[in-house]
Amino acid sequence: MGRFTSSLLVLLVAMCYGVAMAKGEGESREEKFLLRGMKRVVKTDAGEMKVVRGSKGWISDRPNIHVGFVTMEPNSLFIPQYLDSDLIIFLHRGEAWVGSIYRDELIERRLKTGAVYRIPAGSTFYLVNTVDGQRLQIICSVEKSDSIGWGTFQSFFIGGGSYPTSVLAGFERSTLSSALNVSESQVTQILTMQTSGPIISLSNSPSDSHQSRVWTQFLEMRHHERVQCLKRTAVHFEEEVAEEEEEPIMRLYWKLLNSAFGKEVTGNHARRSSKKPHSYNLFNRKPDFENHYGSSITVDQFDYSPLKRSGVGLYLVNLKAGSMMAPHLNPTATEYGIVLRGSGRIQIVFPNGTLAMNARVNEGDVFWIPRYFPFCQIASQNGPFEFFGFTTSAHRNRPQFLVGSNSVLQSMRGPAFAAAFGVSEERLKRIVNAQSESTILPSRSSSEERVKNE
Repeated sequence: MGRFTSSLLVLLVAMCYGVAMAKGEGESREEKFLLRGMKRVVKTDAGEMKVVRGSKGWISDRPNIHVGFVTMEPNSLFIPQYLDSDLIIFLHRGEAWVGSIYRDELIERRLKTGAVYRIPAGSTFYLVNTVDGQRLQIICSVEKSDSIGWGTFQSFFIGGGSYPTSVLAGFERSTLSSALNVSESQVTQILTMQTSGPIISLSNSPSDSHQSRVWTQFLEMRHHERVQCLKRTAVHFEEEVAEEEEEPIMRLYWKLLNSAFGKEVTGNHARRSSKKPHSYNLFNRKPDFENHYGSSITVDQFDYSPLKRSGVGLYLVNLKAGSMMAPHLNPTATEYGIVLRGSGRIQIVFPNGTLAMNARVNEGDVFWIPRYFPFCQIASQNGPFEFFGFTTSAHRNRPQFLVGSNSVLQSMRGPAFAAAFGVSEERLKRIVNAQSESTILPSRSSSEERVKNE
């Protein structure tokens, strides 16, 4: 029975490898685990959003994460929308205001560089670049919902006009007129004014669009004033609105948004608890692991509870020049990585013990590593190597290291392991004990120098 089980396991591994190679036919090793097909989904003068699709699915692993890059010019707004996908944003550079709806309440948070924030699928939100003279750069995971089959993800814009088009514009004018308790001409006016795109400038130059001036007025209010503005829009006002009258138009616009959020966006006091959405800053936390050669941080649902609902984890690794994240595997998750700074090499190994990829990666490159596949990251000799990423599990990943003082080789060394390698136990012990460091290892030159000194 044991022989049959072993044979079956070998057959399954061979089949997995065969399927992987068949689907990767015509694709170089470097291309297989590097995600190259970046697609621009939003582009305006005030900013853009690009998305890289996740793994092609030849290894079944849920959720399938896509990686997004949002760039916003100073003093700009990503207008209110909701997605069919969970969104986890990481502020790579800059500062931002994020406003989102949680249980009918407007929640606003100021996010600084290093902050992580989750926006659930179906939750209306907006983003504002609040810093003059500084471009905002966001990296985000987009976990596609199974409910809608088209594309990478789908935005549903609440705000909008002729570009982008608000989802409210799809209803008959008479329907919206009745729902909002205003005239059809007012509805038509508010649904055709926006022409600047999903990301708009909020600067105060005379040439600015009327829409951006409305937003600027709103965002310059204090939080409680914004809440009161939204509450006021829920009541009926009878006056006809002339095109040049900014304040009534602003009230009408927020009444339109309010109709999508509910009758009272502030909710009730009973709901105001510590469970409100909050952010988490990676840069304010001590590393989980740190030595002379680098550091690493992992964030899971126990560190940042909103991740529990998304089923996504995060990590940040800094390697000094020439150092290496020791060969290891992820037993519970596939991971997606983005190079933030520097350059290095990534090596990934197939189940049959052959090299799947040995690729140089540079700033801005995106890569993915399938669950169970052994891999390592090596910084180039001329500078540090920093990368950030997402994993497909919010649980503690507990990577299994194959080399180093905390490795499987150390834990399992003995007669059985020595026999498996076909060497004596004493020889295996000498080889395994030669590396005294764990997790992040020194460069080869540093190791050789240390051995000489010993």
